[in-house]
Amino acid sequence: MADLKIAVMGASGRMGQALVRAIEETAGAALSGGTEQDGSPALGSDLGTLAGLDPLGIPVSSQTEEVIAASDAIVDFTAPQATVRFAGLAAEHGVIHIIGTTGFTAADEAAISDAAKRTRIVKAGNMSLGVNLLTALTAKVAAALGQEFDIEILEMHHRHKVDAPSGTALMLARAAAEGRGVALQEKAVRTRDGHTGERRPGDIGMQTLRGGSVVGEHTVIFAGNGERISLSHHAEDRSIFARGAVKAALWARDKEPGLYSMMDVLGL
Repeated sequence: MADLKIAVMGASGRMGQALVRAIEETAGAALSGGTEQDGSPALGSDLGTLAGLDPLGIPVSSQTEEVIAASDAIVDFTAPQATVRFAGLAAEHGVIHIIGTTGFTAADEAAISDAAKRTRIVKAGNMSLGVNLLTALTAKVAAALGQEFDIEILEMHHRHKVDAPSGTALMLARAAAEGRGVALQEKAVRTRDGHTGERRPGDIGMQTLRGGSVVGEHTVIFAGNGERISLSHHAEDRSIFARGAVKAALWARDKEPGLYSMMDVLGL
C-alpha cells in the first residue's frame, strides 16, 4: 500500500513542526505539504528546515485548497475558525481531517459534524495515548464512586494557550459526567470567586492554571471524607500529540465517513 500523503495545517508553529517530524519518522506516512496564512514570514520556507530536519524540498504554502486537494489527510492544530474552513475543504475533496484544535463554539461543532457526513474526521481534545487512557479511567472511577466523592479537575498549560478550560479538561469532565450519568452542562463549575457558599453535591469543578512553558498537566481529583484519589497525566513533549495525530490519520484510511475520536482509534 502506498504511503498516506499527509499535510500539516499551521506548519510553522511548535505543534506544526512536531507534526512534520512525526510524519517523517512514521512508516506508512509521507509529508505532502504544509500551510500557513497569508503574510506569515514562514511562507516559502522548507518544511524540513523549519522542523529541524534536513531540507525536504517542500515549501510552506498559503494555497490551502491546493495543498488539501493534493493530500490523503490533513492534520490540524490551528484555531477554530480556520479548522471549520479546513473541515469544509477536506469534505469537498474527500480528505481525512485530524483535528487537535480546541475552543469550538456550538456552531463550530455543528459545522464539523456536517463535514463528517462526507469524509473521515478524527477530533479529540487530546491525541495522546496517556490522556485517552486517563479519560477512560475517569469515567470508570466516576461510575464506581458515589456522590459523596467530589470531582475536581485541575489543568495547567503554557502562557500562550488561548482557551480555558483546555480541551483535555473538558474531555475529562465529560467522561466524569458520563460515568455518573449526568449532563455536564448542569454540573460544571468553571470558576469560583467571592462568597460562593458550600460546594453543591455532584458538581464537577474545572480549575485552570497558565504559565511558563508547561506542555500540559491534568489531574482528576475524587475527594471523599477521609480519603482522596488522584489520577494524573503530565505531558513533557508535544511529540506525544503529534504521534497520536499521525496514528489517527493512518487508522482512518479505510474507515467510512463519520466523526471519530481517539477513543475509537485506540479501541477504548
